[in-house]
Amino acid sequence: MTAADQLPSRRLPAWCTAPRLMVLLPVLYSLMDAALVSRDSTWWQVSLAVLAAVALFWRRRFPVVVLLLTMPGTWVEAIWLAPITAVYTVATERPRAKVLFPCAALFTLVGFFHWPLPTPLIDLSRNTALDAIQAVMLSAGPAATGLLSRTRRELAARLDELTRGQERESRLLAERVLISERGRLAREMHDVVSHQVSLISIQAGALQVSTADPAAATVARTIRELSVRTLDELRQMVGVLRGTGGLLPDAPLAPQPRLADLPRLIEESGLTADTELNPGDRPWPEAVERAAYRTVQEALTNITKYAPDAVVHVKVGAKGRRLRVEVRNEAPPGRPAETLPGGGHGLVGLRERAQLLGGTLTAGPTQDGGFEVRAELPAGQS
Repeated sequence: MTAADQLPSRRLPAWCTAPRLMVLLPVLYSLMDAALVSRDSTWWQVSLAVLAAVALFWRRRFPVVVLLLTMPGTWVEAIWLAPITAVYTVATERPRAKVLFPCAALFTLVGFFHWPLPTPLIDLSRNTALDAIQAVMLSAGPAATGLLSRTRRELAARLDELTRGQERESRLLAERVLISERGRLAREMHDVVSHQVSLISIQAGALQVSTADPAAATVARTIRELSVRTLDELRQMVGVLRGTGGLLPDAPLAPQPRLADLPRLIEESGLTADTELNPGDRPWPEAVERAAYRTVQEALTNITKYAPDAVVHVKVGAKGRRLRVEVRNEAPPGRPAETLPGGGHGLVGLRERAQLLGGTLTAGPTQDGGFEVRAELPAGQS
């Protein structure tokens, strides 16, 4: 918002300040002034008065030259509006004293010693004093008004600059607050989640060593591997939240999951899954493969929470230039004894991720009492 926009009640209608109207209007009223003054004048006097008015078309580009062109008509015809406009323009466009003062003084002298010159040239009388005051006011008034108009424009521009500076400072302050909040969240995530997952990993390792049951040892080893992998991903997320975080500048991130990792993900889920993985031979963008992996991962996590005994169908295949991901579970035979907590944010995040890639994601119950997650991700964006 500009400084002028902050005072809408004082603004004129847009057509009143149109640039072409602002150029044309002074020419028109100067021509009217010349026509009224030059009714009984000779052709060359009328020509000088018209020249003074028409020269105003170029007053903003050549203000001093236009002022000089208005002086002959002012001297022989005593026209006022054209030279007044010219002095005003000089004050707004060339406000330096060494330019403005001589121009204003020239208009004063021409207005006082107009043609034909009187005899004597200077008469010490009341009328002469009034003529001198009039000549001074006719030049000083538009000069002062022009300086005031230029000062107002400069103040408005300065106010706009200050307003933009305050907006930038507000954005920077908001960003600093956001960075601080992200750092706090990173600390909380690290202190709480990392501690709990570390305990799970330690307990799983102890169980793997102490148990004599091979099946239990296999489960414990899987739990430990998943815990270690979770801690590694948590470390990366904490680094992202902190900006530079706990990651060293040159430390590479762990390999991101791809479509090739889906068989292991499905196997480690412990679910009875019917898989059909046929993404085709074309190379998919890394972001698309990662989004497909996260979609399957989130769907399997939800099935583990709410229907761990249900039969699962996972299908990943190419459909033209799109990668289609479908994860569906049939109706569970019974409700799990204990349901893990969930906030419903996982599907929301997957939908946002798909939309950022230009794809779609839908999720909802099926007619047979199960649940289905379906995503289509385009290959054209990465």
